[in-house]
Amino acid sequence: MLLLSGVATLVALLLAGWAIAGVLERLVIEGLDRRLDAELSLLASSVDDNGAIDRDRLRRRIAAFERGPGWRWQIVGPAGTIGSTDFPTLDPGPPRPPRMPEGKRPDEDGARIGALEGHEADGSHIHARRLTIHSDNGDVELTAAAPREILARPIRAALLPLLAALAMLAALLAAATIVQLRVGLRPIRRMRDQVAALRDGRQATIDENQPSELRPLAAELNALARDNEAALGAARQSAANLAHALKTPVAALALDVRDEPARAAQVARIDATIRHHLGRARAAAANNRATTLVAPAVDGVVTAVRRIHAERAISIDVELAPHLAVAVDPHDFDEMIGNLIDNACRYARSRVRITGRIDPADHRQIGITVADDGPGVPADLRARVQKPGLRLDETGDGHGFGLSIVAELTSLYGGSLALDEAIGGGLAAHLALPHA
Repeated sequence: MLLLSGVATLVALLLAGWAIAGVLERLVIEGLDRRLDAELSLLASSVDDNGAIDRDRLRRRIAAFERGPGWRWQIVGPAGTIGSTDFPTLDPGPPRPPRMPEGKRPDEDGARIGALEGHEADGSHIHARRLTIHSDNGDVELTAAAPREILARPIRAALLPLLAALAMLAALLAAATIVQLRVGLRPIRRMRDQVAALRDGRQATIDENQPSELRPLAAELNALARDNEAALGAARQSAANLAHALKTPVAALALDVRDEPARAAQVARIDATIRHHLGRARAAAANNRATTLVAPAVDGVVTAVRRIHAERAISIDVELAPHLAVAVDPHDFDEMIGNLIDNACRYARSRVRITGRIDPADHRQIGITVADDGPGVPADLRARVQKPGLRLDETGDGHGFGLSIVAELTSLYGGSLALDEAIGGGLAAHLALPHA
């Protein structure tokens, strides 16, 4: 828009300059024509009705006419030709409206006047006016010529301030265009910020009190947000219903085969696989507009994990910055942080440390780290252990789906999971989630 406006302004100013220069040139030419016509009137006063020339009177007229180099005159009549010795050859120029010198009107004696153009021997231009009057012995032609440079000088002198004025006008128009665009696009920038807030969960709808051109767009965006919210609720409800429908049959089957280790292991694997895919289904319906306070959620998970691993006497230290909140559904956050803390306690020798703070490099992210002092994971295997069903230790319980569920849920919320070596040995799981 700015480029188009600039081009249009430039073209308009160029056309305006061209038109003004044309008008200025015409005015200057008309002024010169008036001067030449006045000189022709003086020359015509030296010609009587018979076409004879009063040379004494003409001599006085010539003294007043010769204003400087390039000014010339000529009289051609029945008695011969008289005039400037270096009078140039003239060609008729473009036709102009006739203008008669004072005292010489066509209805009286058939006087005619017209403009001519010519060239000097050095190539410079000549502008002339020719008056034809009728006498008893035939027509008499009186011509007065002046160098065209007389026209160029005032035009050049006037064009300089004209170009300066046009440049100032162009600068003012450019500034006005920039201000107009910034003011005109301000509602769009405000709507963009509201859409970002809607996406981040900081507001539920977009303000529909917009300019008339944007009001339908705001209404459509709100309708889209409502439809997405309804689809999200339906998907989450479907996943919950499926989990509830499968929970009882699988639990009953596990009781039936509990005395058969091989079948019991298969049923446990089926149960883990179902939970994994239900986790993926729930992750697909991730609620990005939810908010979860980190400290209470972590405290609840730590309390449960301490009971599960009570016989190992693992020390769990929690250091969380106050008032941390993530834009994650509470159930999904419990799933993520629970898997990480449970894995850390499972492999820790004596201690698990949980820390969390706002990412100093990106305030839109919250970093949570769960570190243990266990054997850790080799660097070349850290990416593989996040894939479903892969376990490095087959001696304990579990089926290798915990980290994969955490990684999938985290990515769907726009976060990331990274595994690294903990300080002093062990594994450090770094969870990055959007700041609510």
